[in-house]
Amino acid sequence: MTRNAGMIDRALRVIVGVALIAIVFDGPQTAWGWVGLVPLLTGLVGNCPLYTILGIKTCKAC
Repeated sequence: MTRNAGMIDRALRVIVGVALIAIVFDGPQTAWGWVGLVPLLTGLVGNCPLYTILGIKTCKAC
């Protein structure tokens, strides 16, 4: 699996993912916060399946 997400993209995904997961524990406590797992995991791995389908790469070194 090749990386297609750059460092800034990955950092933003991790921040958004953690923020969404925090909704589960603090705030309205809805299950929608678990949607944050998707950006968190894609940010940690560095590969976005949607980017692969669309042919997008934000990683300059890849």
